[in-house]
Amino acid sequence: MSASNESKGESTGKQPKILIPEIKLQARVAELALEIANDYQDREITAVCVLKGSFVFFTDIIRRLNLPLTTEFLGVSSYGNKMVSSGEVKVTLDINEPLENKHVLVFEDIVDTGLTLSYITNLLRTRKPASLRTCALLMKPESLKTQVEPDYLGFKIGNEFVVGYGIDHAGKHRGLPYVGYIEHDH
Repeated sequence: MSASNESKGESTGKQPKILIPEIKLQARVAELALEIANDYQDREITAVCVLKGSFVFFTDIIRRLNLPLTTEFLGVSSYGNKMVSSGEVKVTLDINEPLENKHVLVFEDIVDTGLTLSYITNLLRTRKPASLRTCALLMKPESLKTQVEPDYLGFKIGNEFVVGYGIDHAGKHRGLPYVGYIEHDH
């Protein structure tokens, strides 16, 4: 039923084109998990999933980590239903547990302007973790408005508006097994 709805233009009106195929995504997720496991070895980490766009990436990567870990979820919003970041970050769901003296690793779907990741790291630093690192699936270096560099990065991309693999546009396309892009209407 959803396929017929999308073909009638009831979604975004356009089917996403593949930017990063599923096999390439899964290979890079496995590499990132290995890098993280090597860096943390037997230390317990608190893995923080930035909702909603990171949940697929987060799930895939933590299943590959052979480390003691706990999971937390942080909801933030900076897009609304638009195709560009508003630049205003809102916390929609906060972490439940204290982070003091814990090794915190934040998982973000995409670093676009960098403002959201900068906001998150500044917020979490006030909670006095033993260490704080970041892992992003995607980064748009050309769009950065602040100097922020994830400690672990899946892929650098251009200014495409991406969807899939947990990332949405107006709530749609999260379930795609690949990262796709939607062309802007000009």
